[in-house]
Amino acid sequence: MNQRHWKISPETVMRQGPVIPVMVIRKVEHAVPIARALLAGGVRVLEITLRTPAALDAISVIRREVPEAMVGAGTVTSEADLEAVSLAGALFAISPGLTPRLLEAANLRGIALIPGVATVSELMAGIELGYDHFKFFPAQVAGGVQVLKAIAGPFPGITFCPTGGITFDNYRDYLALKNVACVGGSWLCTTSTVENQDWESITRTARAAVETAGSWASFVP
Repeated sequence: MNQRHWKISPETVMRQGPVIPVMVIRKVEHAVPIARALLAGGVRVLEITLRTPAALDAISVIRREVPEAMVGAGTVTSEADLEAVSLAGALFAISPGLTPRLLEAANLRGIALIPGVATVSELMAGIELGYDHFKFFPAQVAGGVQVLKAIAGPFPGITFCPTGGITFDNYRDYLALKNVACVGGSWLCTTSTVENQDWESITRTARAAVETAGSWASFVP
């Protein structure tokens, strides 16, 4: 794929840190405190899922008020979603699955898309359209670490961000794989923690995830 049209590349997104928080923001006023809490814990890349009416505004306000964060959108499933998140200022998009139309739209729009795959056939479809960085989803249900190990043989140049069922207890098992750059997880900022506005807890959890990631090495673009 031609990288010169991207603000940032999928590789850059996936190499900024060991964990990308999967965030469900229900109140726009929570967006900036969450972003700052995660940054304080060493987490720079933020995925805000399009699961709430506040998501697009949350992306916009973080881009404006926390420019050091690399904020993108998750649960992107259509061309309309791509357009909306681009207008909101998202630097990247992550989808739970892929269709040729979605991947082609991302190429034309110039936004870094990390599409989701759960099977080898889906992976091959993405590769045909020039993609080499994917979300593996739902990771645990789709076979987890063992499937990613098996995929590494026939597809040595492909890199994954496993998401779905990833926790503090198992994320290091995924990071130990050569074809895994990072993982996605919702445990960094849970619904209850956000509702209680316990920003210090989010910072502690983020810091623990970064500091205990083992031999993970950050990529400096």
